[in-house]
Amino acid sequence: MEPLLRDTDSRTRVLALRVGAVHQWWTDEQWLDALRDEHEDVRREAAWSLARVNALSLVLTAELVIAIRDADALVADAAIFACGEHEERGAVETLIEVAAQHEDARCRESAVAALGAIGDDRAQNVIIAALGDKPPVRRRAVVALSNFEGPAVEAALEGALEDRDWQVRAAAEQLNGLD
Repeated sequence: MEPLLRDTDSRTRVLALRVGAVHQWWTDEQWLDALRDEHEDVRREAAWSLARVNALSLVLTAELVIAIRDADALVADAAIFACGEHEERGAVETLIEVAAQHEDARCRESAVAALGAIGDDRAQNVIIAALGDKPPVRRRAVVALSNFEGPAVEAALEGALEDRDWQVRAAAEQLNGLD
């Protein structure tokens, strides 16, 4: 199966990654090669697959944090998701930057969700600020705030009750115990 990871066809490499991930065949070096692959589909699959691995080595975690800045937004999104799934505190600063500044709303939304899952207090302000973003990001921000406490969080959730998007309001109602 290992030779398939070096196949010239990117789709073959993607499928090999999937099969090997299920069976936990790949070494850190093979995962690193996949995260650094020339084709974005392979990098994306590697990040998504690593989200489902039970535990990551420090070297793979560091490479996922680097992948958050990938030029392909879907690769970045997958790396963000993996960092959130592993509650990777070492990614918090990078995730804060993405949540605040990334041009792709999917990446901002994923970063907000990951920061909420991690629950690091450094992320509280950027999550509250995300309540001014597009509706999907605002919905994620409301949910992410469930892992935080304090007057600023309470005020933000109170304000979300008046959001123009009904799903944002509904999420805020649930968290405020109004449903």
